[in-house]
Amino acid sequence: MDLRVTLPAPAPLIPDLLRLHGRWRARKPAASCGAETLSWAEFDRRTEQVANGIASLGLGRGDFVGVVMTNGLDMLEALFGILKSGACAVPLNVTVADEALESMLRDCGARAVVASEAHRARLDAMRPRLPAWLPLGGIVSGERSPAQALAPGWQPYRLWRDAQPAAPRHGSGPAAQDPCNLIYSSGTTAQPKGILHDHRRRLEWAYDVGLALRYQSNTVALLSLGLYSNISWVGMLCTFLAGGHVVVMERFDAAAWLAHVERWSATHTAMVPVQYQRLVEHAERARYDTSSMRSMMSCGSPLPPQLKQALLAAFGCELVELYGLTEGIITTLDPEDMSGRLASVGKPIPGTDLLILGEDDRPVAAGEPGEIVGLSRFVMNGYLNRDEATRAATWIDTQGRTWLRTGDIGRLDEEGYLYVVDRKKDLILSGGQNVYPADLEAVLCRHPAVREAAVLGIPHPQWGETPLALVVPHAGAAHEAAPPDAASLRAWANARLGRQQRLSALEFRDSLPRNANGKLLKRELRAPYWTGEAPARHHSGLP
Repeated sequence: MDLRVTLPAPAPLIPDLLRLHGRWRARKPAASCGAETLSWAEFDRRTEQVANGIASLGLGRGDFVGVVMTNGLDMLEALFGILKSGACAVPLNVTVADEALESMLRDCGARAVVASEAHRARLDAMRPRLPAWLPLGGIVSGERSPAQALAPGWQPYRLWRDAQPAAPRHGSGPAAQDPCNLIYSSGTTAQPKGILHDHRRRLEWAYDVGLALRYQSNTVALLSLGLYSNISWVGMLCTFLAGGHVVVMERFDAAAWLAHVERWSATHTAMVPVQYQRLVEHAERARYDTSSMRSMMSCGSPLPPQLKQALLAAFGCELVELYGLTEGIITTLDPEDMSGRLASVGKPIPGTDLLILGEDDRPVAAGEPGEIVGLSRFVMNGYLNRDEATRAATWIDTQGRTWLRTGDIGRLDEEGYLYVVDRKKDLILSGGQNVYPADLEAVLCRHPAVREAAVLGIPHPQWGETPLALVVPHAGAAHEAAPPDAASLRAWANARLGRQQRLSALEFRDSLPRNANGKLLKRELRAPYWTGEAPARHHSGLP
């Protein structure tokens, strides 16, 4: 075949898809929260106004815009309006301590912030330490009337939005390689790691994940986690890609979730195991009509086999367990493969590959444990401002291909099903949220009576894992501050930690085990709590 002239085939990006849906699906619902529903035409118009508002501030491609908001339609508009403008959306975990929030804003160099009224005061307090910040106030709940003055530098979100034109600005918007969104892996440290994805990779992520999770144009996805979470981005992007309908909950509550499924005839959801546990345990679950639910996806931490069985019995729909990293590797255990493999996290989704590496960084045989590494077209661009961390997260194979290191230990069975057996990193997954022990240890060591501290993840009936602190105090005779009791020291530390970081328990030790190089042997400390050899303790109920 001889084709001397070929037609161009431009690939639409996320902003283009929103505009196409606004044209061709104009009257279909795009997003709902509470009593309000936006059609695709309305959602397209509002996000276009936000994009023009961002551009009117002199911001666009290459600029980072922080989003410090509680769940709602305003937050949804802000996130996708920022994407349309060509700027990079930085949704931030609002549950972290102020110090961590400030650290993330400084790290990304945010030049604007869209915020909910509930978080405006904490941002005002850190403003003097953010000299590059051009604050734009987005007030979601309890919006003030025009007569009520805001602090200098803030504007009421809806008045600001509605003052903007609704037509796309000519020549604006992102290119495929421009930053799309930045999601922080922790949001709890002085040096957090921002995971950066460009527009092409984020869209390809949505294509691959949406295919694996069976999202369609008639999907009604129920979002119950904070929209800053990458789990929520699964529901948002996969649904919007297909032209479906997202329903946003302001906060999760088991009864409210069940009522939302019934009211909206929700078909898909993506949640963490502790949420599913609450649904299974809800006393009045059976009185709600949840027959519309087609697919429930669990991720963030392992889904216990007994909970999988309870969910299948309670809802009778497809249940998919997903293992993955925001950085970019995903496996799923599909419903048809679950029988006899409840402890597995499945196989790579279409388009993704993975290997298990031994200690010599060479692939191991089936059944042998090693580090999980993955290869996909949607792997992150890298960690923002963390070149060394990006390099450390890569492995180059003999063909010169770059794979992502997960830091997790797993094994593949003879049929290629993945089992996660351990973590190289000390990350604690509590209620689907990442908790980094070093953050908690740093806070504990600020107390004058603490000489050493080690924080471990131990089993918790609700949260999967919960932080336990092991503390070596200074000897009273050798130090000015006498050791406090364990309860007082735990309360002191928790007052300085974010809500999702708080210690569930604290124990004193005479010493902590270390190897010949002085490295703390956390596996040795952790083992008794996971083998049942440690004494039982009362859990506080904190995540």
